[in-house]
Amino acid sequence: MINLEQSAEVISYTNNQILDGGEQKSVSKNQKPEIKDWKRVWFKNNKAWMATDPSGGSIVNDGRVLIKYQLKQDYEYWVNTENIRPIESPPKIPLHQKKRKTRQKRGGKEKTSGGALRLDSAAYADKICIFTDGASSGNPGPSGIGVLLRYGQHEKEISKFIGYATNNIAELKAIEAGLLVVKDTSIPVRLFTDSNYAYGVLVLNWKARRNQDVVESIKKTMAKFKDLEIIKIKGHAGDEGNERADYLATSAIKKAGT
Repeated sequence: MINLEQSAEVISYTNNQILDGGEQKSVSKNQKPEIKDWKRVWFKNNKAWMATDPSGGSIVNDGRVLIKYQLKQDYEYWVNTENIRPIESPPKIPLHQKKRKTRQKRGGKEKTSGGALRLDSAAYADKICIFTDGASSGNPGPSGIGVLLRYGQHEKEISKFIGYATNNIAELKAIEAGLLVVKDTSIPVRLFTDSNYAYGVLVLNWKARRNQDVVESIKKTMAKFKDLEIIKIKGHAGDEGNERADYLATSAIKKAGT
């Protein structure tokens, strides 16, 4: 069975120091911020946790604040303050989107008119959800993979530098890494990718003119699962799982120093 670390208990806060007049503390790029606590906020269309200093004020670095999506995740993000909202002030849905009905897709997925995928947590409660992404600086160039796995209240992240490769190879390698982590193949798995190429060669039976060995290896791994579905989603459309996978992939390249 997949071994994932238990995620932190969700605690809601109702004040956002950076937006409601609270004290702000600026730090330089080379200065490590002194983090005292994390407060619940909105980052774009997703809930996140924002770092605060010992006085309870927000920590600002060149117009950015430090956030993370889960309290116990390894990676943190510096994001623009303009994208942060108080937890009691959720993002407003544009009027033209309110008038348009959402389209109900295959079990547990809703796609809005803006293209963002919303997952019904209840529909995936008994399934392992895997979000994958690959990144290449140069295509081909230094490449990394990012994987976020969720099962119930458990999560696991993978951020790995894979050397010099194309973006397509990185996308495939991310999918392969995610599937290989799952030890109990009897558990239903839903894997989400924003790669048209990976979805095409693995699901739509496109003929792979290149990367045949990797594609065949992944297909053999896929055949071991009792209930596996690969789902194509739109990249950079506000889906938290996809954005975290993207961050993990790009961070792997940056940390490699190439």
